[in-house]
Amino acid sequence: QVQLVESGGGLVQPGGSLRLSCAASGSIFGINTMGWYRQVPGKQRELVAVITTSGTTNYADSVKGRFTISRANLKNTVYLQMNSLKPEDTAVYYCTARKYSINYWGQGTQVTVSS
Repeated sequence: QVQLVESGGGLVQPGGSLRLSCAASGSIFGINTMGWYRQVPGKQRELVAVITTSGTTNYADSVKGRFTISRANLKNTVYLQMNSLKPEDTAVYYCTARKYSINYWGQGTQVTVSS
């Protein structure tokens, strides 16, 4: 089993920044892709950004140029730097880690962008 613990969510004004962190623990050997998804009530969970062990990244079009995903492999931690936040970025953000064919999920952290 892989446990994922997120931190860094909160309330921020439009145009502001937040940094999310996610630490993996447990049976971490074999984890390849880590990343972030987000979900708002009544909608499907959607990709925000993912990163592989080798550093290859993939971003949703809606966050390109504003969000940056990074990873500290030795710390088994993934980060999401979110800049120029917009009200439509408001959601619960979930950390994910893929190990072989299994996706693991964190408990989620709320990000609210509002004035």
